[in-house]
Amino acid sequence: MTPATPSADDWDIASFALDSKPDGPPAGDQWSSWDGSMHGPKPRPDWVVTALGAVDADLGVLKSGKEAEVHIVRRWVPDQPGQDVLMAAKRFRGAEHRMFHRDTGYLEGRRVRRSREMRAMGRRTEFGKALITGQWAMAEFDALGKLWEMGLPVPYPVQLGDTEMLMELIGQDGEAAPRLVQTRPPADLLPELFEQLRETMTTLALRGWAHGDLSPYNVLLDGERLVVIDWPQIVDIIGNPHGPEFLERDAKNMADWFTRRGYPVDDGELFGDLMAAATSRW
Repeated sequence: MTPATPSADDWDIASFALDSKPDGPPAGDQWSSWDGSMHGPKPRPDWVVTALGAVDADLGVLKSGKEAEVHIVRRWVPDQPGQDVLMAAKRFRGAEHRMFHRDTGYLEGRRVRRSREMRAMGRRTEFGKALITGQWAMAEFDALGKLWEMGLPVPYPVQLGDTEMLMELIGQDGEAAPRLVQTRPPADLLPELFEQLRETMTTLALRGWAHGDLSPYNVLLDGERLVVIDWPQIVDIIGNPHGPEFLERDAKNMADWFTRRGYPVDDGELFGDLMAAATSRW
C-alpha cells in the first residue's frame, strides 16, 4: 500500500512538536534559577533580579579551571526595562575532577557534624569525595556572604544551587575586570592599590582568617580598585595548623607582584603585621 502524502496540517503539527518548548521561557536558555536556591545576604544590591518570571541565558565561558568553570550569565525580565543584569556563574566540577591531594591542608580545622561523614572524607571514599566537593561550594558561598557584610571588596554572592554559584560580575560596561596579573597599573597608582590590599588582608587577619590561595591570579583590577575572588579555601589562621604557612604564602605572592611592578614590598614585614593582627584577639 502506498503511504498517504502528509497534508499541510500534518507538517504544522510535526513542526510544533519538534520545535516548541511549552515549559521553556519565551527567550533565553531557561527560567531563572532563583527559586529553590540559597540566597545571598540582605539587604541585597538593587541590581539583583529576583522575579520568578526572569530568564537566564549563558553567554559563554569567562574562565576555565581544573575544578570549576566561570561563565557569564545574563538574567532579565522580558519587557521590563531595568530588570537586566550580567552575572558570573561559577560551576563546580564533579568529584572526579577535584585535585583531592591539595585539599588536605585546607580542610584541617574544618568539621562536619556526623562522624560517619568525617571518616568518609578522611578515607576519600566516593561518598567522602562528594562531601568535600559540596563543602568547597558551600564554603565559598558562606565566605563571600560574610565578607560582603564586612564591607570587604568581594563579589556579592547572589545564589547557590547544587552545582552553580551565581555572583556579581566585576567589571565595567559589561566587560569583566582583568586579573591583576594581566595588568600594568601606572606607578603612581601602586601605593594606593597596595594600601587597599593591606587593609583587606588586615581586616581578614583580625577575624583570624587568611584567603589561603591569594595571588595576582585571583585579584581583579576594577578601574582603580582591587576585588578579591576565589574563596573556597578560606583558612582559619589559628584553628588550622597550616594557617600561618598559608598566610605567609599569601603575603609573599602579593608582595612579589608589587615589587616586580616597581613598588618594593617587604613580604616578611607584611606577614609579621598580619600575624600580629591575627593573634591580637587571643
